[in-house]
Amino acid sequence: MNFIITGASKGIGSELVKTLCRHKGNQIVALARSIDGLRRLAAECQKLNPSCKILTIEFDLAQFDFYPFILQKIETLFHHCDVLVNNAGKLINLPFGKIEPQDFDDVFNVNIKGLFFFTQLILPLMEKGGHIVNISSIGGITGSKKFPGLTAYSSSKGAVSVFTEALAEELFESEISVNCLALGGVHTDMFEKAFPGVKAQQTPQQIAQFIAEFAVTGNRFYNGKVLPVSITLP
Repeated sequence: MNFIITGASKGIGSELVKTLCRHKGNQIVALARSIDGLRRLAAECQKLNPSCKILTIEFDLAQFDFYPFILQKIETLFHHCDVLVNNAGKLINLPFGKIEPQDFDDVFNVNIKGLFFFTQLILPLMEKGGHIVNISSIGGITGSKKFPGLTAYSSSKGAVSVFTEALAEELFESEISVNCLALGGVHTDMFEKAFPGVKAQQTPQQIAQFIAEFAVTGNRFYNGKVLPVSITLP
């Protein structure tokens, strides 16, 4: 299968790529802002499976003018995408009264605007049976417990939930499924930034295994769904 993973240089994204690269026949495009992180990822994947096919691309989702160039690079590996995992995310932990317009734009440009337009870019590569998986947060679900300092982040993830439902409806006749996994506490750098000193119950490796399985099989059972993936809240 052919996969495109954003936010792949560390945390959940990195572990997801490593999980997928173990399976013979998978081809993976891994995108992230950190070229050093991507180089480490590619080296680790080669150790795990010397025959794996992985293309790493240094890319900031907020650089919208470069999207056509990125598509050209992706097409050097494949012209058909089975699964797109929109995993890239940005978090700012600031009291509401101290959030500046640039802080707001930085979060929303990655978490929803970038996700929106990158999906638009990749959609022509997807065919019947394709699966778009948006990675969100339990904090982006209406009715869940919210935390101080995460107003911009949680608001952007709420937008991801609605985007998932709306796009699934729009793509229904094309038979391309769209789902959203709203993750609870996973011990990543982003989690530590949001909750300093708190230990999350899930590791990136554990949640990456779940996402990998869901990305391949979840569209047999779900479409347009926002699914909480959490044992407990932080």
